Amino acid sequence: MFIAQLQNLPSVVLFCSILLFLLVAKKEFESLFSPHDIKLKGSPDSAGNDKSAIGFEWESALERTRETKPSGLIPPPPPLATRHPLEVVYSTDYKFLLNEPNKCRERSPFLILLVITEPQHFPTRQAIRQTWGNESSVPGVSILRLFLTAVHPKFGYPLQALLEEESSIHRDIIQQDFLDTYNNLTLKTLMGMEWISKFCPNATYAMKADSDIFLNVNYMVSQLLQPHLPPKKNYMTGYIYRNAKPVRDMAYKWYVPREVYPNETYPPFCAGSGYVFSGDLAMKIYQVAKTIKVINMEDVFMGICLYELGISVTNSPLGLFNPFKVKYEKCKFSKVVVVHYYRPEELLQIWPDFRDQSQTCKS
Repeated sequence: MFIAQLQNLPSVVLFCSILLFLLVAKKEFESLFSPHDIKLKGSPDSAGNDKSAIGFEWESALERTRETKPSGLIPPPPPLATRHPLEVVYSTDYKFLLNEPNKCRERSPFLILLVITEPQHFPTRQAIRQTWGNESSVPGVSILRLFLTAVHPKFGYPLQALLEEESSIHRDIIQQDFLDTYNNLTLKTLMGMEWISKFCPNATYAMKADSDIFLNVNYMVSQLLQPHLPPKKNYMTGYIYRNAKPVRDMAYKWYVPREVYPNETYPPFCAGSGYVFSGDLAMKIYQVAKTIKVINMEDVFMGICLYELGISVTNSPLGLFNPFKVKYEKCKFSKVVVVHYYRPEELLQIWPDFRDQSQTCKS
């Protein structure tokens, strides 16, 4: 019917209509595939579970306002036509917008806590500072807390002033100029590895931690890391996944296409909710990441880096790292390291009881 209607139009009108359509289509096509604006977006369902490929940007949020400097350290990224949207482009040109380069100038921390947060999560950071992120929580042990964040995809500039004020007060925020999205979590962790490599290479241990966990730093230090023993090298431990398979269903945020990762299984890796590693691994991971394809699954990518380095993850005692939620019980929590899915308000609620020394637990 539509073709018949077109045939009834005068030839001049028909020609002009087709020409206009082609011009509009060309403009839309170019904007859709602009290397600065390509993005995939999704939103959480009613249960709060994101089952889509969440918003992802290849270039840094401030790329339009600065010149990119060619790097001789890594090969150039594949051409736009051959690059999959979920292939993370790791660039050494990302710049620190907020930094604490002098934190380790006069000390060598025994443990650095690298906490993943989003720019707008001010209450979460404050709750962590008041609970497990307290740098004085283990007497006699030097602990350094750092929050890793990036640029909000929509409200980056309005939030920046607030972040800068928060940073000036607490001096514990590290930020680079890429977009803060789920698929850029790998970049956040690599930013932490870069920071340790450049500004705190003498740290003994570090821990990458999500912001929605319960963390028993005292138990981790005393029972797992044991400051009285020689420091471990080439060491990473947590809740270990072995023979895990990539999710090939696009409906889930863990989707990894074959174009990004073709193998049928992942190398062993530690669950991203929280894992501990020796300070020497930071530089090794930072360097090897420049030579291999970076994928959007942060914890998996750490396992891939270890595989490339010929380093194995280390088993930890059963039950120390819990990538799922466990109901709070003081005595049970006194003998774990990580429990996932504890919101800041829950942390603040249970923390006074957890730190109460009057209640003793059986050994």
